[in-house]
Amino acid sequence: MPYNTASQTLSIAMHDILVLYYSHHGAVKQLAQHIARGVESVPGCRARLRTVPKVSTVCEATAPAIPDTGAPYVEPVDLVECVAVAVGSPTRFGNMAAPMKYFWDGTASEWSKGTLVGKPACVFTSTASMHGGNEATLLSMMLPLLHHGMLLLGVPFTEAALSITQAGGTPYGASHVAGLTGDQPVSDHEKQLCMALGKRLAETALKLQS
Repeated sequence: MPYNTASQTLSIAMHDILVLYYSHHGAVKQLAQHIARGVESVPGCRARLRTVPKVSTVCEATAPAIPDTGAPYVEPVDLVECVAVAVGSPTRFGNMAAPMKYFWDGTASEWSKGTLVGKPACVFTSTASMHGGNEATLLSMMLPLLHHGMLLLGVPFTEAALSITQAGGTPYGASHVAGLTGDQPVSDHEKQLCMALGKRLAETALKLQS
């Protein structure tokens, strides 16, 4: 769902920024929405929310062509048309979730064409516990982006919330601590850092475009 503000006018050349996520219990989806708000706080930028389908060990299992709820599935054209990318996934033993890795494993064609070379990118995640591998997960998502020639952005310590948060938040990217049952709400500091990261991604994309 777009988060365009009424102040944006048709006279502004709009640049789409892909906010790509996989969310199992909904926490990463919430982070993606806050990053989208940060993106769209920058005039001339529009967030394009996309997700990836689940993968299954049962070969016959298939996902619907269009998700029942939430963002549409990502397509190769999204990588072409968007000027920047934010990638989010829950933590799976210090690594990105299988559906997100499966998507990036299938982008060899875009890699060979240099589709993403020179575009800025950032990453975000949600974990069950404070030391449950959130930074390792963020780093794991950076690896395919580096292979694609993207320019990685983190959260600088000039963001005050990064130094005082008692929940998620790292210099590698935005994060959330969801609790062992996944019922912890996204904190104010976590929201601030998501929005700051989205805003930084959008501002950097515009600078590179100009």
